[in-house]
Amino acid sequence: MRDFTDTRDWEQFHSPKNLSMALSVEASELVECFQWLTEEQSNSLSADQLAAVADEIADVQMYLVRLADKVGVDIVSAVDQKIVKNEKKYPVEKVKGSSKKYNEYE
Repeated sequence: MRDFTDTRDWEQFHSPKNLSMALSVEASELVECFQWLTEEQSNSLSADQLAAVADEIADVQMYLVRLADKVGVDIVSAVDQKIVKNEKKYPVEKVKGSSKKYNEYE
C-alpha cells in the first residue's frame, strides 16, 4: 500500500483523518450492495453482486491497512487484544445464542 501510494504522490492526502473518512465511505458503499435485499437474497448473491461486494471489501481493507500503517497500529495484535477484551465483555455462559449488547445482560 505504501508503494502504491508513494508512486502516485498521494501521501499528501493520506492523513489519518482523511483515511478514516475514506474508510467510512467505502464501508457505506459495501452496505449499499446489500441495501434493499432480503435476508435470503443477501445470503445468495449473484455473480455480479458478489463481484461488487468483493471490490468494496477490498476497498475497505486497503483503507484500513493504510490507516493502521499511518498511525502505527499492528492490526493482528490489535485484533488479538480486542478478542481478549470481548471474551471478558461477552462471556459464553451469558451471551450464547443471544444478540443482546453487553450492558443488557449484566
